[in-house]
Amino acid sequence: MKNKFVNFYHLGENTIASIALFALVLIPSMEVFIRLFFKTGFPDSGALIPHAVLWVTFLAGMLTSRSREHLSLTIIHGNLKEPWKSVIDAANSFLGTMIATAFAISSLSMVLFAFDPVQMVGPFPIRLATIIVPIGYAVMAVRFIFWKDESLKVRLIASLGLIPGVLLALPPIVNVLSYINPDIPFFWYDLSDSFYAVMPYLDFPLVLILIAGGLIGTPIFILLGGIAYILFAGNWGSLEVLPLEAYDLLTGKSIPAIPLFTFAGFILSESNSGKRLVGLFKAWFGWLPGGMAVVAVLVCAFFTTFTGASGVTILALGGLLAYVLTDSGGYSKKFTTGLLTSSGSIGLLFPPSLPIILYGVMAQISIKDMFVGGLIPGAIMVLALSLMGVRQAMTNGVKSIPFNLKDALSSLKEASGEILLPVIILLGYFGGITTIEETGAIAVLYSVVLVVFIKRDMKFKEMGAVILKVMPIIGGVLVILAMAKGLSYFIVDAEIPMRLSALMEAHISSKYVFLILLNILLLLTGCLMDIFSAIIVVGPLILPLGELYGIHPVHLGIIFLANLELGYLTPPVGLNLFLASYRFEMPLTKVYKTIIPFFLLLVLMVLLITYVPWFSTGLLSIIN
Repeated sequence: MKNKFVNFYHLGENTIASIALFALVLIPSMEVFIRLFFKTGFPDSGALIPHAVLWVTFLAGMLTSRSREHLSLTIIHGNLKEPWKSVIDAANSFLGTMIATAFAISSLSMVLFAFDPVQMVGPFPIRLATIIVPIGYAVMAVRFIFWKDESLKVRLIASLGLIPGVLLALPPIVNVLSYINPDIPFFWYDLSDSFYAVMPYLDFPLVLILIAGGLIGTPIFILLGGIAYILFAGNWGSLEVLPLEAYDLLTGKSIPAIPLFTFAGFILSESNSGKRLVGLFKAWFGWLPGGMAVVAVLVCAFFTTFTGASGVTILALGGLLAYVLTDSGGYSKKFTTGLLTSSGSIGLLFPPSLPIILYGVMAQISIKDMFVGGLIPGAIMVLALSLMGVRQAMTNGVKSIPFNLKDALSSLKEASGEILLPVIILLGYFGGITTIEETGAIAVLYSVVLVVFIKRDMKFKEMGAVILKVMPIIGGVLVILAMAKGLSYFIVDAEIPMRLSALMEAHISSKYVFLILLNILLLLTGCLMDIFSAIIVVGPLILPLGELYGIHPVHLGIIFLANLELGYLTPPVGLNLFLASYRFEMPLTKVYKTIIPFFLLLVLMVLLITYVPWFSTGLLSIIN
């Protein structure tokens, strides 16, 4: 009976998540269609689209918790044996339960106090549209306790996290009680004041505990959100501000593009698009010395433009590309692993790159300018890795494939659908026909039509399984963004960027010394943080410094993203290193050795991009 109820609940959760994601696709698509053909628009699309993102975020977060796929550092957890594994699991689950519980209660208070009950989102009351926020956090808190593979002892310890979670949410609890009954005893307000009086003494040790948890596997969103929550509490801040900041970010204008382009990229990665692209590039570039390595780099770049630096490229295409390079290309396993690991985030600077979109939102600069600014630096990175393949082929006598015009034209016809997608994106967005979120929705619809109805790689009913696979990726990213925004708000509110600018101005006069320090800082940041949370948390610190030293905003953004891209390769904890170890079934220490020459080469390319501003701003100058 219990299993039937759980299965029924999971089915309902999956269905609602699928409906929310498809609503996020269909509303912008209908908006484009109605605007182009009827010169009007989809009713209330401006309010419905961002709130669809809100539902997708927290439903995806719930699904991610169900499968326990939230991003974490896990620098020591992977090789632990019992009983230490259970101890670490219990600690992580305890911290996750504690912080998620505090956010669930604070979010409920936010829903009650931040929105007028008569305010509407299309046909829905806004409180109904936002109730998914506390529900999402509450479900995640419960799942930290009841994850299916944990022992009873671990679950009991995790459940104890409810107690400090409730205590941390004492002021929001008082606010909720006062909303229900304005005449609650004054005793409750005294408790709230006592909480704020005690927290300045507890904030530092609690932050240290969370940082320690982050090092042993506590999810990044819990780490960032928990630190922000405790710092706010220690400074007498209104704790409802944190979920409200998450709401403001997730309902921002360009944020829908992130889940939409991720979805489009994942549809392609789940189909035979990778094979068709490999066949295309192989036929057209295989005749070059090192042509197969060039093929691998180009295919990786194509997919990463859609999926961001999420590791999907390595996981989805690593096996296929490894086979192409080793079994039919003549490259060693060591070289192949190093090349594919290094190429896993190589398309990060090309449109419609998700990190570029997010950086544009955070920095409040033109996303189109950022796309243009990333073209030459992105090409430099691709060219550098391609030349590594050429050098390896010429050194070891790897044979090229003779060019055959018939095969080349046949492969072009076969992969024309995939090649046409970026053309549609660029013409739609840069041509001013569609906004960035509408472009993402069109990309999803195009991918579905291509894969399901034209190429028939999968049936439409199988799209549900694709959604369940992509939701943890979407949820992992968007929930981190939601939590990171609160920490970013605290950093700005505490005037840390202004203090940092004053400190740099007083001690560093050279722009080039600043750029060296920036490279080092961002490399470490990219190694320890995922790129999306790094943009939200670290970005506000960097922006005023770039202005202080007269660095063009687009150039600063490209420097920022190029360094973070390199951080994914930085030993010992760069994310792509873990994914490569898993995908290629190779010990992590051996993966480190395979990427060293590629890492050093990309370091040189990042320095070149950093110290030659024209690469980032030259095309902009020509266009403008």
